[in-house]
Amino acid sequence: MTAAISTLRTGHIGLNVTDIERSLVFYGDVLGFDLLVEGKEDGERYALLGQDGRLTLALWQQADGAYAPALAGLHHLAFEVAAMEQVRAVEARLKARDVDFAYDGVVAHREGAASGGIFFHDPDGTRLEIYAPTGAEDADAPHGAAPTCGFF
Repeated sequence: MTAAISTLRTGHIGLNVTDIERSLVFYGDVLGFDLLVEGKEDGERYALLGQDGRLTLALWQQADGAYAPALAGLHHLAFEVAAMEQVRAVEARLKARDVDFAYDGVVAHREGAASGGIFFHDPDGTRLEIYAPTGAEDADAPHGAAPTCGFF
């Protein structure tokens, strides 16, 4: 008999990037993550990012090309905030930087859902989401009853 595993939680996410400097600006300056550790030894560039000293993202400069959504692996990365006002504040910062959005404005996670957010792409094309658990009650759902985050 195998011993039970205690509740698993996501510890951090590692992303391969093509240009660490560009990604640091995006995830740091635009999305507000703090640089915790940076490595530049022997051409191996990486950065550990987080908030309040807790690691959230590890960026590894080892990709030769953009994110490939049709391949197996990461589908998208979602960040939760407490309130829809925070989603809209990030949306304004992203629009000011001409970030590529999957949908125009805040959308609901599915038809009639209270949760929803914005869906966009990082500089390497990785699909990202910032959402709030409530506040999207009046927002459209691009795919009706199907989960919005599954088909962008």
